[in-house]
Amino acid sequence: MKNSQLISVKEIRETFINYFAENGHTKISSSPLIPLSDPSLLFTNSGMVQFKDIFMGNKQPNSPRAVTSQRCLRAGGKHNDLENVGYTSRHHTFFEMLGNFSFGDYFKEEAIIFAWQLLTEVLMIDSQKLVITVYEEDAEAYNLWKNKIRISESRIIKIGDNKGSKYASDNFWQMADVGPCGPCSEIFFDHGSGVPGGPPGSESQDGDRFIEIWNLVFMQFNKLENGEVEKLPNLSVDTGMGLERIAAVMQKVTSNYDIDLFKELTSKVLFRTGANNKNHSSLRVIADHIRACCFLVLDGVLPSNEGRGYVLRRIIRRALRHGHKLGQTDPFFHLLVDDLVNVMGSGFTELTDKKELIANHLLDEEEKFGETLNRGIEILDNVLLNSKQNKIDGKTAFLLYDTYGFPIDLTADICREKGFTLDQEGFEKEMSSQKHKARASNKFKLEANFKCSDPETNFVGYDFSKTESSIISIFKNHKLVKKAVKGESTVLTVTQSCFYAESGGQEGDIGTLKTNTGFVKIFNTTKMINNVFLHHCLIEEGEVSANQSCELKIDEEKRTHIKRNHSATHLLHLALKKILGSHVQQKGSLVTFERTRFDFSHPSILTSEQIRKIEDLVNNEIIENTKTHVNLMEYSEALKSGAVALFGEKYNDEVRVLSIGSSKELCGGTHVERTGDIGFFKIIHETGVSSGVRRIEAITGENAIMYIHETEKLVQKLSQIAKTPVKKLSDKVSNLLESNKKLEQQLEMIQQKWISSIREEIIKDSSKYIGINLIVKSIDEVGIKVLKSLVDYVKSKLSPVIVVLSTIENRKIHLIVGVSKDVSKKYRASHIVSELAPIIGGKGGGRDDLAQAGGLNISGFPKVSKNIQRILDELHEVKKHE
Repeated sequence: MKNSQLISVKEIRETFINYFAENGHTKISSSPLIPLSDPSLLFTNSGMVQFKDIFMGNKQPNSPRAVTSQRCLRAGGKHNDLENVGYTSRHHTFFEMLGNFSFGDYFKEEAIIFAWQLLTEVLMIDSQKLVITVYEEDAEAYNLWKNKIRISESRIIKIGDNKGSKYASDNFWQMADVGPCGPCSEIFFDHGSGVPGGPPGSESQDGDRFIEIWNLVFMQFNKLENGEVEKLPNLSVDTGMGLERIAAVMQKVTSNYDIDLFKELTSKVLFRTGANNKNHSSLRVIADHIRACCFLVLDGVLPSNEGRGYVLRRIIRRALRHGHKLGQTDPFFHLLVDDLVNVMGSGFTELTDKKELIANHLLDEEEKFGETLNRGIEILDNVLLNSKQNKIDGKTAFLLYDTYGFPIDLTADICREKGFTLDQEGFEKEMSSQKHKARASNKFKLEANFKCSDPETNFVGYDFSKTESSIISIFKNHKLVKKAVKGESTVLTVTQSCFYAESGGQEGDIGTLKTNTGFVKIFNTTKMINNVFLHHCLIEEGEVSANQSCELKIDEEKRTHIKRNHSATHLLHLALKKILGSHVQQKGSLVTFERTRFDFSHPSILTSEQIRKIEDLVNNEIIENTKTHVNLMEYSEALKSGAVALFGEKYNDEVRVLSIGSSKELCGGTHVERTGDIGFFKIIHETGVSSGVRRIEAITGENAIMYIHETEKLVQKLSQIAKTPVKKLSDKVSNLLESNKKLEQQLEMIQQKWISSIREEIIKDSSKYIGINLIVKSIDEVGIKVLKSLVDYVKSKLSPVIVVLSTIENRKIHLIVGVSKDVSKKYRASHIVSELAPIIGGKGGGRDDLAQAGGLNISGFPKVSKNIQRILDELHEVKKHE
């Protein structure tokens, strides 16, 4: 091994993997940050996650030994280091975990020997600087370190149950409350007496002197529900060594942020932000966060307001706030994508392939949050400045969050930096109060008001379109009644139903119910949490009674349309992933008999070419006419089979797996028997619904064919109007638009000449008042945009100046007030406009230097002219006495 000062992060990674490969370990690629087989886990937070099923005994390993360099994220859920980043030398949101694993092959002795040889003989770390911890009851590990490795007893520390209960110890690892577990042995590096901190197990163990670099977990027990443990039949090893931590040791630095990788990144952050202080903690925060954000987007996570997407959004916004601290208020974060690719691209080639996509997502988020950040920081700074206590109350924090969209975690971060505490409990109370008000004002769905303890409805609708049943309960106006008569709207529960109840995005069935005394039209079907189906209906003939036998029959034509649309939705989901990329995730869906609506994560508008390719993929699956397969299986088995589950959805232990065409998803809806039954698929709308979320609406079967016919009729009609053959219609429209554009440009030139002349007239109309240039003028027939440009022009030519311009547009009067910077603190435009707005019958607001108002009193401008001097006099007097 060459001089340790020169060994890079990349070389350390390669050395680790090569060492274990040479010792019979199979190299396994890093799994994504999104755990593929565990939707309940927010992010991959350790190297063992991708092997969890093997350790649990649910899956056989392909090789008894494995080695990985796993990318990990700890920024949400149980494992969350986000708040510590920037304040310590060793915490990161994103990091790499080097690990070697044994699945029933070698155990403690070999694991310990492998670790010791790599550290002391390959990496050539001074063995005298290594300290070992073992679980107090693990005599085997203690003796191996003492007798086999020959470490002095003074450097082997026993750690007992130090967390309040049996097996609750820093040196006893467990996957969950029950299941595989075992003692662990941790290897620490001693940075020396010049660094504060004590050895593991001491009161000062949280210092930076002794840093854990490798954890060897010996999985030898199965923990039972009663808290006891039993021996596992197969003993396994799971180890983890933080790449950044071992790099700090090898490069002889005490902070992870001083290793070569972070030095390069922080220098780029310094350049991109224009910061002066190269030791500022915000540089480290941004360097850490760009890694996390890039790899999250790479693995398919997009900014959103829920789940993983919200964690990503928080990290981005935290980085932007630290950029703001460094003086950078323009978008800069997305520019660091290129810099990260230069630093880490050789180890992660997929970063290079997706760098443009990643940068676009980050820029989009920067632009959306920029104004919110500036306004929020300004308000919070004022609150902190005027606070008489070192505490921000919950109401203020909630105001920032609710009114200005300023995230609570950023408020907490800023408070922490400035020595303030945040009333988190008060914030939660305000949040809870708002939710309660929202619920109170909301019209709940009918079923939410029921108190119904009927038995679970037996659903037979997958196999039958009609069924014999019995009425259990009748509800009228939310009250339980014994019978219902003609003309009454009711809700019925029955013992058995063929009606699909609204769920999973699919609307409920409609149809009829018959008894020997009445006929009922069912216009919707929903279900309660306890799986009782509610049949919303109208008694059309006679009467129905509780406990009466009945026959239910669905509207088969509408069910057929729903099945086509739902099956097409599954094929659409798969096609979107194939055409747009693996980042596509379902965000919502609605399947009706008319159409399907599908919301999904994607940053940009779909091109016509992309839409055509998506349609082609779906229609090709339809042409293949493959049979649909439905299987009931255990949830874990379904995931192992490759079925797609939605993150955040709650599933039963037994799930329904639907395989249609090339798609395989967990789904409880109704579907066609073969893909060919869908007939034809056509996308009719593509639009955005929120940041990073697109929506597709599509139709199938006869509806799609009718749509094509109607479109053809429209094209033919346009062809006749334009007196142009259909094939040349596009060229004709383009020419007309081009001609129209030229006319608009000519009109713009004429308008600009007029604006240039009126600018000078406005300047000439200025008069001096209390030592300030004052202009109050009404200008006819100009838009608000032009009015603003005139105000900006006057401010650039005169100083000090207060300018009030007015125009009438769309039967509404508009005022714009501009104040030059040198007097904007004394004569705030926002205050002036708030005084003038009532005169024109409206409201207004804005900044200190620019504000506007609109009102319906179009004859109010003369009064504006008369009142402006009074307002300035009042402001002048106030400032004089301050």
